[in-house]
Amino acid sequence: MKTIRRLYFYAVAFISIEVVLWGVIGLLRSIFDASQVVDSASTLAQALSLILVGVPIFLFHWLWAQRASAKDDEERSSTVRAVFLYGILLGTLIPVVQNTLALIDRTFLSAANLYTYRAIVGGSQTWVDNLIAIVINLLIAAYFWNILKGEWRALAETENFAEIRRLYRFVWMLYGLLMTVYGAQQALSFAFTLSTGDVLGAIGRETIVNAIALLVIGAPIWFFSWRILQDGLADSAERESYLRLGILYLLSLGGVIIVLTAGGNLIYMILMQVFGEDRTWAEFVQDIGGPISIGVPFGVIWAYYGKWLSQQFTFDENAPRRAGKQRLYFYILSLLGLAGTFTAVATLVSVVIDLAAGSAYLGSGGFRSPVSGALAALAVGLPLWLMTWRPMQAQALEEGTIGDHARRSVIRKFYLYLVLFASVIGGMVSAGGLIFTLINAALGGETGDFTDAILDTLQILILFVLLLLYHLSALRKDSTARADVLAEKQAQFRVLIFDHDGKFGESMKAAFARRAPKVQLRVVNVEDGIPADAQADAIVLPGSLAVNTPEKVRAWIHSFRGNRLVVNDEAAGVFWMNDFGQAADSAKAMAEGQDIRPQSSRRMTSVWTYVAYAFAVLFACQLLFMLIMFGVSLVTGF
Repeated sequence: MKTIRRLYFYAVAFISIEVVLWGVIGLLRSIFDASQVVDSASTLAQALSLILVGVPIFLFHWLWAQRASAKDDEERSSTVRAVFLYGILLGTLIPVVQNTLALIDRTFLSAANLYTYRAIVGGSQTWVDNLIAIVINLLIAAYFWNILKGEWRALAETENFAEIRRLYRFVWMLYGLLMTVYGAQQALSFAFTLSTGDVLGAIGRETIVNAIALLVIGAPIWFFSWRILQDGLADSAERESYLRLGILYLLSLGGVIIVLTAGGNLIYMILMQVFGEDRTWAEFVQDIGGPISIGVPFGVIWAYYGKWLSQQFTFDENAPRRAGKQRLYFYILSLLGLAGTFTAVATLVSVVIDLAAGSAYLGSGGFRSPVSGALAALAVGLPLWLMTWRPMQAQALEEGTIGDHARRSVIRKFYLYLVLFASVIGGMVSAGGLIFTLINAALGGETGDFTDAILDTLQILILFVLLLLYHLSALRKDSTARADVLAEKQAQFRVLIFDHDGKFGESMKAAFARRAPKVQLRVVNVEDGIPADAQADAIVLPGSLAVNTPEKVRAWIHSFRGNRLVVNDEAAGVFWMNDFGQAADSAKAMAEGQDIRPQSSRRMTSVWTYVAYAFAVLFACQLLFMLIMFGVSLVTGF
């Protein structure tokens, strides 16, 4: 109930302060712009209505939140409050940056004798509009910044705020990086246009001015936010943060994907020129400027953040877990390389079949375009697949602990089964198409070029079968090696089960028979004491014996140096808590006369932390998607 109430009050407070904020900005803009007052009374009326409605609603909900925070430490340290405070800072400071960018961009354009409406943002605004927005947003940001500083001084438990602060810093880093990359891309694109001597008058000159404005604003934001994040690595919580790991994955993989896509487009354009496409040298240089201007900045991102991703892996002292994180990176790239290679080979074989069958392409480029595209995809996809798949396969074929962990990896299993799934579905579709073509021809239906259609479908089917057989072989090798190693380990592991009523031991033996049949089991009744020859690597105790151990076995259990597995046997009055918070919640429930049902060890506050992480991932994915679409649009011209 408290969490839902918090969500309500802070959500309404956030929305209402934004309403008031932009109402005040609209009011001041209408006051300082005489034309708005004379020409449109609705602008003034709208601003006043936003203020008159928003102020009382904000004050009621915000003052309640402040009183609740002052009375209750749980309210003060809640994740919802942290999200609100840091969200308000983002909601006010990002408009400050955008208006500053608009102001600087128009100033640069004016100094270059260019039309200010060509500014990348705020082309239709005035310097008064920007200054009003900057000042009002800064005032609101300063108020909540002081609130936030006071919270940090008063917080007894800072974990929730630290998580959201980390997310806040990464948002700023990504925001600054986006502007920096966009500015660098625009500058490189202009350089290629300029190199052709095809810049007439003022047309296109705003590109370099906009690029400079983006770099002037974006580069400092990225630099200082990233430096703050790096300075925090002295804290183990920062080093081990999964948010940091996810962002580094995103930037490294995003850089790889965009660089390879741009590289493939560049190779395609070069091959088209080599094969005799009718383009002048100036047009060719200008065309290749698109993929190069995209590939260079993202190549820098790939190299830089790829290095930090490798460093992030080393922070994890657990070797199997560290190898698993690296494995995820390699298998994602391997899947992309395999898809590109498969598509390229299928296209090349299809072109060869068309040539052998005497087919003619009606397009202006003839066979030039598909051959160039296939060779470009092969030049990018095949090296990527070989460089990522071969190390992973070699690791899985190793003997010992490293190979065992590699073969048991969920990531590897997912990769192999995903490829098998795609192979089976693709083969099924190809086989269906082949059978349809044969039956259709036998029944006298329209078949077009029958030989060409049959050969094309057949070659796709053969490629899918080869892909299926290769990865099925890898999966079988993994299963065989894994089964041998695990069976040997299980056969050598000894478990001693302590029974007190005859039922517990039988239940545990049945469970082991289903889940771990190779493990050596021995059941001991506590009333009979410990046999002289009893040896174990782990012991299993019912919960009632763990809290009330009989004298006959107490000394032996206390001296045991192996692992102890305690199973809840639902003894009367005995409940096993997962953490301190769950114990406190259970005691409160008992005081209120409720039944005790201990559940997950995760606290409710951690749930909202994961919700915040989910929104961060969605934001990052949206940012990556925007970058990819932006790159594709620049390369393809759409």
